[in-house]
Amino acid sequence: MAHLRRSGICFEALRIESRAEFEAALAQHWDVVLSDYNLPGFTGVEALQLLRARAPGEAPPVPFILVSGQIGEDTAVEAMRNGASDYLLKNNLARLAPAVEHAIATGEAHRARLAADRELQISRRRLSELAQHLQTSVEAERHAIAREIHDDVGGSLTALKFELDWIRRHADQPKVQQRAQAALETVTGAIEASQRIMQNLRPAILEQGLVAALQWMTSRFEKRTAIPCEFRTSHERAALPPGVPLVAYRTAQEALTNVSKHAQATRVVVDLSISGGVLSLEVSDDGRGLAADDLAKARSFGIRGLHERASTVGGWVDLSSGAAGTSLILSVPLDDVTTGSLPGHNGDGPGAPEDPVSRNWTSN
Repeated sequence: MAHLRRSGICFEALRIESRAEFEAALAQHWDVVLSDYNLPGFTGVEALQLLRARAPGEAPPVPFILVSGQIGEDTAVEAMRNGASDYLLKNNLARLAPAVEHAIATGEAHRARLAADRELQISRRRLSELAQHLQTSVEAERHAIAREIHDDVGGSLTALKFELDWIRRHADQPKVQQRAQAALETVTGAIEASQRIMQNLRPAILEQGLVAALQWMTSRFEKRTAIPCEFRTSHERAALPPGVPLVAYRTAQEALTNVSKHAQATRVVVDLSISGGVLSLEVSDDGRGLAADDLAKARSFGIRGLHERASTVGGWVDLSSGAAGTSLILSVPLDDVTTGSLPGHNGDGPGAPEDPVSRNWTSN
């Protein structure tokens, strides 16, 4: 204490000698602990262990400096490995004040870093929760819009089509028949466009299961883009937890959209498998690949959205790209999921997929 005062350091000190006194003192706040090595009933190393026990897995919350005249080099090195801030010999205390100041500054920086890390984790968790909420809200809004298109627009267009067809069949003049036929073709085009929009908003085909939905999607992709698209799966039927089929469907949809827009590919493969309790969906192409700049674009929200969407079901997305093409893999752990067709679990049934939109619209 005399050395510290001569160095101009103002401080308050509590001198203790026993283990019980030390444990009681740890209940208070201290800036630094100066410890002899040989103490009544225990050692400085044991005191360091008691201090570390207050913050398991982290550096000691309070800087700990050993000051001894008998400590050997091996013991000093072991103490440093166990978290001691420094060690000094009693016959050379010239370094005591700088060591104390340095230890206190390091401890404050460490505590500030821990606090910043906790704030960052909280911020990331809140951001993830917000992103998941937005994904859920978007899907709910899509569902509502698709229902309105089906019930209001679809019903009106279908009724109008019936009326125009009646007029065409009962018209006596050829010109009226021609105009009615042209109007029928226009209405039919509007119905098809509405069906396409509704399917993009709400993939009703998922009611037949994820396998059927992906078969239908890849088939439509190949017809629309003329790019050969192969779908492979190790499970013709799969019972999946709620939310997983929609996440997998949207991931494949986004990946195929990126392929058609940017990849310049000549072949695409969509592979769905369930192994080791993990669902894996891979969409790979032989296109030009993605450059690092493409992924770093400020407004590149597609891939980021896939990451956030996957996190809503506890999954993640891996993306690799090179000269041989691009591969996007969605992985989702499945908790106690068994294969097989189960009612109400989006089980995949046998048979070729059909367009669910056309099926729904014929009910009008």
